[in-house]
Amino acid sequence: MGAIDTLLLIVGVVIKLVVVFAVAMLHVAYATYFERKVIAHMQIRLGPMEVGWHGLLQPIADGVKLLFKEDVIPAKADRYVFMIAPMICFFAATSSLVVFPFFEGFNLGPYHVGGALANINIGLLFVLAMSSLGAYGVVMAGWASNSKYAFLGGLRSSAQVISYEISLGLSLVGVMMLAGSLNLTDIVHAQERAGMWNFIPQFLGFSIFCIAALAETNRTPFDLPEAESELVAGYFTEYTGFRFALFFLAEYMGMLIMAALGTVCFLGGWNPIPGLEKIIPGGVWWFLVKVYTLFFMYYWVRTTLPRYRYDQLMSLGWKVMIPIALANIFLTGLWKVYFA
Repeated sequence: MGAIDTLLLIVGVVIKLVVVFAVAMLHVAYATYFERKVIAHMQIRLGPMEVGWHGLLQPIADGVKLLFKEDVIPAKADRYVFMIAPMICFFAATSSLVVFPFFEGFNLGPYHVGGALANINIGLLFVLAMSSLGAYGVVMAGWASNSKYAFLGGLRSSAQVISYEISLGLSLVGVMMLAGSLNLTDIVHAQERAGMWNFIPQFLGFSIFCIAALAETNRTPFDLPEAESELVAGYFTEYTGFRFALFFLAEYMGMLIMAALGTVCFLGGWNPIPGLEKIIPGGVWWFLVKVYTLFFMYYWVRTTLPRYRYDQLMSLGWKVMIPIALANIFLTGLWKVYFA
């Protein structure tokens, strides 16, 4: 590969990274609008209506407002750790985007085969590693703020991530066994070859994944690290302005990553519903429909269920979800040995 080809490849990488990041940030911004509208209609309200037609410009107005808010750092805070914590959360969440295959052929040109920006063989493991790394930012924010509320939120988050990261990883082991690969593109192709999405043979794994994803992203009913009624805002109580916005973006980016991971591993990725191939062929639109469906699940659960007590949270993770996830691995192994 000559110097010109290398330069073109680098330019292509940069352009696609910028496009993916910009589109993801737009989705994250309007996920907040979608959430407020969905919850409002479930509660027989209207939601945002003032900024733009039916409040469509509300996320942009909120973002501009946060950019111009004063950046306050508490006098007794650990200044440098306080400043870096939201950046760790944000970049840990966004870095996972590079391994997701949004549609067939979304690659870097003739020198790279696959459906992702970085079509690595350990894509699934990379996503799990980055989701764990985000917890460090939460713990650092809780410690550096020198606030009891933030400190308790950081402690809760560390225990919650340890508990539910195990369940999340175990729920995906059956998917790895069926596909024989950790590559996310290979997992999508394996479902295409089987003619059946993984959530059918891996119904137990899919159920565990959905519950663990709620806990992993600190969403209701597992939002103990924030718990407004108890901890004001939890680990980011002392944050304002742009740093607060980074935590907010990291949370919703985490939701996007979990929804995309569920789409790729259990719902066939960019592939259409079996039987509809000739009507609506596979593509990024199918990927987005499935992601939005999982997003809606987040909002539906938030509207429906109350927050768990902390002992209930831990008991569910260790006594129920992990044993069921292990049982699913055992049953998948039996099926692979005797029936596959």
